[in-house]
Amino acid sequence: MRKVIRFAGLGAMLVVAASGFSQSSSPAKVGGSGDIVIVFKDGHRQSFHLAEVARVEFSGAATTTADVGATSPGAPPRGHFFGKWKVGDGNGDTFFITLKESGEAYRSLGNVRGKWVYANGEARITWIDGAQDVIRRVDGKDRKAAYHEGKLFTDEPDNVTDALNTTPRPL
Repeated sequence: MRKVIRFAGLGAMLVVAASGFSQSSSPAKVGGSGDIVIVFKDGHRQSFHLAEVARVEFSGAATTTADVGATSPGAPPRGHFFGKWKVGDGNGDTFFITLKESGEAYRSLGNVRGKWVYANGEARITWIDGAQDVIRRVDGKDRKAAYHEGKLFTDEPDNVTDALNTTPRPL
């Protein structure tokens, strides 16, 4: 949680710096609705009007379980990915991937655990064995793409199969 707060604070500071605002040395008043308040380690606070913030970026967050990146227009929301997914293994067989709201993931193929993040409108899963999968919506259909260890989610996948959420609700 501290890491998320630190990244949020850093991201907010970057947004403010890029927007040409300067940080006051005195604590900002806690605003009403529509404000975001950042509390720093030394206890001082700074608030920003959300209408003035284009986005908050989390430096290095792609390696954590925090959700990252902007969502593409028309992409399904994060909650779309909660549940137990029936997917293909690329060789004609199927297995299940379970994605929990907490960011935990489970793969029935090899009984492997992992973590997932919602990034760019898709569920990106990194397994403890190094493999990676992504569930994304392509042309109105959910698809699962598999990547060997060391590949990026933007690389050519090793295989792509259909994905069906068999329990579309939080687990």
